[in-house]
Amino acid sequence: MDDEEAEREDLARLVGQWGYEVESAATAEQALKAIEEHHTAVVVTDLVLPEMDGLTLLKRLKESGHMPMVLMVTGHGTVETAVEAMRHGAFDYLLKPIDTLQLQVRLEKAIEQESLSREITLLRNELRQRGGFGPLMGQSRGIQEVYRWIELAATSNAAVFIYGESGTGKELVARTVHDQSARKNKPFVAINCAAIPETLIESELFGHERGAFTGATERHLGCFEQADLGTLFLDEIVEMNAPTQAKLLRVLQESRFRRVGGKAEIGVDVRIIAATNRAPADAIASGKLREDLYYRLNVFEISLPPLRDRAEDIPLLARTFVDEFNRQDDRQVRGLTPEAEECLVRYHWPGNVRELRNIIQRAMVLTPGGLLGLEHLPPSLRRGAAPAPPAVTIAPIREMERALITRALEETNQDKRRAAALLGISVRTLYNKLAKYGVPP
Repeated sequence: MDDEEAEREDLARLVGQWGYEVESAATAEQALKAIEEHHTAVVVTDLVLPEMDGLTLLKRLKESGHMPMVLMVTGHGTVETAVEAMRHGAFDYLLKPIDTLQLQVRLEKAIEQESLSREITLLRNELRQRGGFGPLMGQSRGIQEVYRWIELAATSNAAVFIYGESGTGKELVARTVHDQSARKNKPFVAINCAAIPETLIESELFGHERGAFTGATERHLGCFEQADLGTLFLDEIVEMNAPTQAKLLRVLQESRFRRVGGKAEIGVDVRIIAATNRAPADAIASGKLREDLYYRLNVFEISLPPLRDRAEDIPLLARTFVDEFNRQDDRQVRGLTPEAEECLVRYHWPGNVRELRNIIQRAMVLTPGGLLGLEHLPPSLRRGAAPAPPAVTIAPIREMERALITRALEETNQDKRRAAALLGISVRTLYNKLAKYGVPP
């Protein structure tokens, strides 16, 4: 794609002679439409375009969920911008005037990379059908929904908010989002906001200068600087004090901060993933979580189901942990007896997946070999393996909310702003709920 018609058409004819199917576009909007219609594998685009530059086009492609290989064409004066585009997902860049041999070589490499990416996606889908996604395991409907949101979140640099009970695997989900994203080769830095004293949390996040406070004998780089170009995971963010939440909100808005005791502002490129085991609405109502910070973080919301609501996954998880501890401790346990599996399935699991893993690890120590049986499980678990109380279903509430949103859109002739006002929510919240419930735009 290029904004000079003659040059664009000459380039299209040349690439077509090499055996590729070619579509040309004069503007970025035309290109986006063609890419969506034809599932384009490789895009060759000028960095400077009318109405929308190449970097903005790159961002729109990433947000669309269909990210082809992008070759950015640039003049000598904008090479730094082209390199910046590569940092944000472009495959490579070419200098003007285009060397046809270089273009042919880069096209071949881009096609090869696109083919490899497609194979990886197919393999990943196959793994999901067998019950796994990265380090996550499970085939239940609830965990499959989590996999879907992870895949969507991984295509973007937008913030992610994870909600789930203790032990459901919030950090594992955060790491999976990072590992599936374009930032996978950059740092993943995790911080537990509940485990750090209020007096130190700001220093841990933003760092401090030497002499900033008593005991600050040298400069310390905080988590934001450590995670630059990568991902910062803020676990139990609700436990962060209000002043630090306000400073965090400013960093999210401006991508700049000051170290404690410092004067210079520091710019960073960090993707934020936050998590809590408290219901966000309750945390906001009680004043523990700033509402504006929550909406800034809640671009993608991933809600993790408790283990009691995905009982069909328990045997698979248990066998996975048996394999893990066989490798770790050089043991030869072949699996679990049917009675032991049934006992695990009937248990209520207040500690979720973390509790299951601990139970299996303990049982493996008591198992000489062969199969892990009932006698190797804790007595308290065997006594508590009564049918779990019925889970409170939220499906009717979700359907009611979905119906209200659809009704509001119908009454306002699809005007999102008026519909949001009618529902008493912000436009951004409305868009989040449209995505959450799959309501067609």
